[in-house]
Amino acid sequence: MDHLKNTGREVIIAILPMTAVIFVLQFTVIWLPAEMFLQFLIGVVMVGLGLFLFLIGVDIGMIPVGEMIGSALSRLGKAGLVILFSVILGIASTVAEPDVIVLASQVDMVTGGAIPKSVLIFTVALGVGIFVGLAILRILLNIPITYLLIGGYSLILILSFFTPTEFVPVALDSGGVTTGPMTVPFIMALGLGVASVLSGKSASSDGFGLVALASVGPVIAVLLLGVMYS
Repeated sequence: MDHLKNTGREVIIAILPMTAVIFVLQFTVIWLPAEMFLQFLIGVVMVGLGLFLFLIGVDIGMIPVGEMIGSALSRLGKAGLVILFSVILGIASTVAEPDVIVLASQVDMVTGGAIPKSVLIFTVALGVGIFVGLAILRILLNIPITYLLIGGYSLILILSFFTPTEFVPVALDSGGVTTGPMTVPFIMALGLGVASVLSGKSASSDGFGLVALASVGPVIAVLLLGVMYS
């Protein structure tokens, strides 16, 4: 019961500031039509309820399953299988990420279909999946994350000079939308599960490092997509 109360409090804190700002603007500056303002209020209630149920689902389902999958894969003792399934799970969780779908839809609309929604979603998901696999490999080989982050962002800088201008902001936004409510809890739990069964590893630091690397992958993938389009 306490967990439900805490989750409800988090949801209220999350949506209250934006709701308060809209209320102030409505009665001071913008004066939206009553019908539209009513739609906004209904939307706030639906968003709050949906976010509450989503967070409960993440806590009771996705995070425990992610940790169990990560620990079970690690106990197999086969690094190749661990990395392969990590890549697949990274792709699957990103395809289901609402933020990625919204970004792809907006890009498809703005470009008039020049960058199809399905292509962008697959590119972003592939970038996340590959770098989730790379992050798991880092845990297995105990590679300092600093080296991988420096290498990844150096590659992003280099690719930005060869990618059409319109792809650069899309690529950078792709790194942001993958750190959403669907992808982050699952891949963090996966990393924690893998690290928890490996002696001498810090489960918390490895889990957080996995998310940092996963956000680099889609940026590089979309920049490479831009190079191919050019």
